[in-house]
Amino acid sequence: MIQNQVEHHVTQAYQALQQQVAGFCGCELCRADVLVYALNRLPARYVASREGTIITELDLDGNQMRARIEVVVLEGLRQVAAHRRCDGKGRSLTP
Repeated sequence: MIQNQVEHHVTQAYQALQQQVAGFCGCELCRADVLVYALNRLPARYVASREGTIITELDLDGNQMRARIEVVVLEGLRQVAAHRRCDGKGRSLTP
């Protein structure tokens, strides 16, 4: 199975940081918007084997890459909070 290991790290960063941004809703729509924002700004790291996963995880667990992911996720949280597409209760503003 092919997986983007960066997605896992972005999701972890989102879970750790979402409470730190005032005005962030946290509904599924806002969550998805933040994850898409971050994943579109970070290089993908695809793996297809256990060995590839281990090697990639070692690289992604480094302080520099972890900090980069956290910065991009925080930017996404702030952008989505400022321009959210929901009513603050998880309902989309667009029909």
